[in-house]
Amino acid sequence: MTSTFNALPVTIPLEDGSTVSGLVLAPPDPIACYVLAHGAGAGMTHSFMAAAAEGMARRGIATLRYQFPYMEAGGKRTDTPAKAHATVSAAVAEASRRFGALPLVAGGKSFGGRMTSQAQALGLLPCAVGLVFLGFPLHPAGEPSITRAKHLSDVRVPMLFIQGTADKLADLEKIRSVVGGLGENAVIVEIEHADHSFHVLKRTGRDDDEVLAQVLDSAATWVRHLAAT
Repeated sequence: MTSTFNALPVTIPLEDGSTVSGLVLAPPDPIACYVLAHGAGAGMTHSFMAAAAEGMARRGIATLRYQFPYMEAGGKRTDTPAKAHATVSAAVAEASRRFGALPLVAGGKSFGGRMTSQAQALGLLPCAVGLVFLGFPLHPAGEPSITRAKHLSDVRVPMLFIQGTADKLADLEKIRSVVGGLGENAVIVEIEHADHSFHVLKRTGRDDDEVLAQVLDSAATWVRHLAAT
C-alpha cells in the first residue's frame, strides 16, 4: 500500500543526555495521538510498525513511533527496564509537546507495550489517558504464567488488549483471566486465528491484511471513544 502521509523524523532527548530517533505520522486533523513502541526484535521502521502507523493515520489518529536505545545502537539485547521506562516517558513527553491538548494513548507491540504499561504503573506517564497493547507478551512461549501481568493492577488508566487467539506468548485463557481481573479498566479484543505477529495461516480463510485492518479498526474505535469522554 502506498503511503498517504509523510513521516516526520524527530529526535527525542532522554534524561541521561542521550537521544533516540522517532517518526511522527499524522493526518491533517488528528483526534488523538498513539505513542507506539516497537517489539523486542524489530525497530520502529519494521513493516508492521509502518503499516500500523499508516493505518492509524487513515483512521484519524496520529502516531509517534520511536526507538529504544538498544535498537538505536544496533544491539539485540533489550534495555534494562529502568532505561526502557525512561525512554517511554521521554517519548510520551515528546508527543505531548508536539500535539498539545490532544488525548495521548501509549503502548505498542509486545515488549514495547509491556514496558509502556510498567512505566505507567510507576507513574511515569502523566500525559497518557489510556494504553493500547498490540499483542501483550504475557509469558515466554511454552511457559504459560501470569507473572508479567502483576503490575497491571497498578495501572490507573483504561487499557485495550488486542490479542491473537493463536498467540504463543499469551495463552488465551490466561490473558482472558488477567483482563477480566482488571475490571472495567480493561477490554480485550480477540483476533481469530492470529499469532503474536498477527499472522494467520491461509487455511483459516483470512489474510494478514484483513487481520491488520481488524486490529487497527479495533484500536481506532476504542481510542475515539476514549477521546470523546
